[in-house]
Amino acid sequence: MSTISIADILELPVQERIRLVELIWDSVAALPEAVEISPALKAELEVRLAEFEANPEAGYSWDQVKSHLKEGSWRTV
Repeated sequence: MSTISIADILELPVQERIRLVELIWDSVAALPEAVEISPALKAELEVRLAEFEANPEAGYSWDQVKSHLKEGSWRTV
């Protein structure tokens, strides 16, 4: 395996750095079992899933989420 330094990566054009991140992310996502989840995170995810299954209509639609993000209305700072 060849080695590339952070300095070399930072010299790449932004689009190439974005593509590099995408490739890295895809390689991680290809092996989800290799990603360790802490017991606390697993418990939180189980609580959230149970809440969703108990009331799947609660929360926001994807369109509402996108709208809030575009408007910046969920920013806390």
